[in-house]
Amino acid sequence: MPNHKSAEKRDRQNQKRNEINSSNRTRLRSQIRKLRELIEKGTPQDALQALPGTISVIDKSVQKGVLHRNAAARHKARLTAHVNERQAK
Repeated sequence: MPNHKSAEKRDRQNQKRNEINSSNRTRLRSQIRKLRELIEKGTPQDALQALPGTISVIDKSVQKGVLHRNAAARHKARLTAHVNERQAK
């Protein structure tokens, strides 16, 4: 339990940031999961259409500090490669 006003405020700020970070992380993971499902089970055209939206969510999570920029680049490269591979088949 915080004993000072500043500690109480910091506690409120941490709780608020945690909720925001959690929702952003959930949005990112859900979008990546949806694209991976489309790559596996959907038509190649559906996966190709969902790719720009997923890349946009990944880029936004880098801006919000949810994901490191190198990790984001790795995700984008691998997802794009899987979509392109699916298109070629």
